[in-house]
Amino acid sequence: MSHDAATGFGELRIGNLGVRIAADAAEVEAAQALRYRIFYGEMGAHPDAATAAAERDHDAFDAVADHLLVLDYDLGEGASAVVGTYRLIRRAAAERIGGFYSASEYDIGPLLAQPGNVLELGRSCVDARYRNRAAMQLLWSGIAAYVSKHQIALMFGCASLPGTDLDRLAVPLTYLHAHHLAPPELRPRAIPERYVAMDRLDPATVDPRAALADLPPLVKGYLRLGGFVGEGAVIDSQFNTTDVCVVVKTELVTEKYSRHYERKIGGRD
Repeated sequence: MSHDAATGFGELRIGNLGVRIAADAAEVEAAQALRYRIFYGEMGAHPDAATAAAERDHDAFDAVADHLLVLDYDLGEGASAVVGTYRLIRRAAAERIGGFYSASEYDIGPLLAQPGNVLELGRSCVDARYRNRAAMQLLWSGIAAYVSKHQIALMFGCASLPGTDLDRLAVPLTYLHAHHLAPPELRPRAIPERYVAMDRLDPATVDPRAALADLPPLVKGYLRLGGFVGEGAVIDSQFNTTDVCVVVKTELVTEKYSRHYERKIGGRD
């Protein structure tokens, strides 16, 4: 697993919380246990027998990824302190395993054709007790530090809307398609056999402010950073979600979060 210190950026701290890259296999396993608790225990994903027995959400991509962790040092050190995670996969890591996770849902050719480093974000989750501004900002600050260290130009990943009922999701899908569709040169497209149209309603009937307010916090976060969505949604029956592919140019991420973070804590380590 890629736990070598060269992948990390040190650690950022706010009070009792810290964010850094997982340093050993036990910490990665703690992230997988947290993912299991939230995706399967809370969000209604359907585990296969091996996943249920292990009580871990894991797949082959975990072995090549860097695992960003939020830790609460009031709970202890290392694995026992993990309260949030995000899976980060760079181009070279994806090549070692034959591609990116998102490629099972989207044609990401337009993104891979971009010059510079690209980063796939996925498997984001935060323990229910930490779903507040501090933990989320720390997670984003960690991504900004990672992006800066590795000179990432473009981030992308599948972001989830809850459930698989397309009628209930017609408003958010229509809103995203009408207002945040990526420009053609940056536009992933759902692979044909999984493609679900996003323009489900007349956009004139959708209130943009209300639709934006109702989006999951993660999707809202991407849009705030000037993110775009690809063409077509994908139903993920295993995870009980409907996915959109999000694309973010990183200059806004590093600017917004590094400045905000330095202001907030005076640049302390």
